[in-house]
Amino acid sequence: MVKSLQIKSLHPRPGWVELDPDVLWTQFTDVLKEAVQGAGLRMNQIAGLGISTQRATFITWNKKTGKPFHNFISWQDLRTAELVSSWNRGLMLKVLHIIFTMLHFLTRSTRYLAASLFTFSTHHSSLKLSWIFQNITEVHQAAKENNCCFGTIDTWLLYKLTKGSVYATDYSNASSTGLFDPFTRSWSSGFCKLLSIPMSIYPPVKDTSCNFGSVDPEIFGVPIPIMALVADQQSATFGECCFHPGDVKLTMGTGTFWNVNTGSQLHAPRGGLYSLIGWKIGKEVVYLTEGNASDTGSTIKWAQGLDLFTSVEDTSKMARSVVDSEGVCFVPSFRGLQASVNDPYLCASFVGLKTSTTRNHLVRAILESIAFRNKQLYDTFLKELQIPLRNIRADGGVSNNSFIMQMTSDLINKKIDKPVNTDASGLGAAFLAGLALGVWTDKEQLKKLRRTEVVFEPQKDSREYKLAMDSWTQAVQRSLH
Repeated sequence: MVKSLQIKSLHPRPGWVELDPDVLWTQFTDVLKEAVQGAGLRMNQIAGLGISTQRATFITWNKKTGKPFHNFISWQDLRTAELVSSWNRGLMLKVLHIIFTMLHFLTRSTRYLAASLFTFSTHHSSLKLSWIFQNITEVHQAAKENNCCFGTIDTWLLYKLTKGSVYATDYSNASSTGLFDPFTRSWSSGFCKLLSIPMSIYPPVKDTSCNFGSVDPEIFGVPIPIMALVADQQSATFGECCFHPGDVKLTMGTGTFWNVNTGSQLHAPRGGLYSLIGWKIGKEVVYLTEGNASDTGSTIKWAQGLDLFTSVEDTSKMARSVVDSEGVCFVPSFRGLQASVNDPYLCASFVGLKTSTTRNHLVRAILESIAFRNKQLYDTFLKELQIPLRNIRADGGVSNNSFIMQMTSDLINKKIDKPVNTDASGLGAAFLAGLALGVWTDKEQLKKLRRTEVVFEPQKDSREYKLAMDSWTQAVQRSLH
């Protein structure tokens, strides 16, 4: 039985997005207890925990007392947007790009190629952590005294569950911070020097699927083994059984995330795409290339808040009730637009409104914009990756919207497989924990557990959408900066 509670985001200033660590901890333990009870089980029947968490959202805390220095800073937080822009335009990064371009020319090393293309992002923890050190004196002082811990949500929960006895993260979460070198598979000393962040604050990094220790028995009454920590998008990729190079996982939740399995090959990021460690299990290290769009489910929720529709289930029917959007375009960009546009200041907007525009036209324009973003990201992957894309598997709440899924399939001219269980990140964490516990012996057994609900196949020639997509692309251009 699935149990859930929504954690309320805090917005102390425009563009700032935070989470209260105490609320997160309380809701986490409450949901776990309710889920076990709802399944008709007892805590002593739980073989182990697999924990999948939101990525790049971080906190720092006092090593001696365990007390946080501040709220969690969300991956969606834009307080460093100007700092990101300044660094990306600055002389320092230009010089580093030149140096690494020369090193790549001399060595042909992918690592130097990746470094020569690197740019900062508002999604990463790097500049936000630098901001914390510059603006919270207590953190700076604690780090000087070797009394400061840094952690993403997984690390914080692990620390709390074990009452401070275990301090660690896994490779998937570490690689999502922008502070970790996926080539050396270690925290980047170069970044730390560049941003004046002490190396002493980082947790040890362990395999994604392994024994992280046990929950303190005072919390749930029994010591439950913690057998997997994994970042949500990597977990969803694993849960969708995208185990082979070229397999694609498309998650459409609050944001959209395309993840392509590149096997043992690390892709040098270009065009706004970026590389991550998918998971590490023993000697196996699997890399992913990712592209994302921040505002997907959040756009639909916003539209519902404006009373454009009553139920999310109605949106597909509303969109199909009109022949087209009547020239109305929507730009889904409350937090800027990522690959391949890469403009953190690009604003959300409606373009082409008329006196004849109805709610149905507006809803259709919103749903079309999500499909157009999917097409934009898919084309970026085709251009940048040298491997064929196959087995596209979708999950997340928005994947239940048949209009968006069918239009995306038409636009990219590919089949899209949607599973029965669209919470693939939770499933991936369970799979990884089960492998560590010996419930399953290999990934072939996991493939047999996956169930398809529907396969969306192309029904229209993508050229039929050209006029509408060209108009949408122009609307994006008008919303820049």
